[in-house]
Amino acid sequence: METEERYQKLKEIITIYLPEDVAISELTNESHFINELNINSANLVDIVLDVEDAFDITLENEDMDQMLTVNNALQIIQNKLDAK
Repeated sequence: METEERYQKLKEIITIYLPEDVAISELTNESHFINELNINSANLVDIVLDVEDAFDITLENEDMDQMLTVNNALQIIQNKLDAK
């Protein structure tokens, strides 16, 4: 799976959990899930679960702690896919 494909799949997941006051156009690789996208911690857990399902990977607690931005998420996904 190419980087752009992973980004698009992640973007689709994140879009579901964006609050109404955040437009999808505001989503960038540098977007911080909580500070910029206003995603609450409960929804962040849902994103993690959806990412696990979509990419067929398992994320550990330390992975979730490091998943602060879209780029962080993409890097963690890549590392997990590479380790398979």
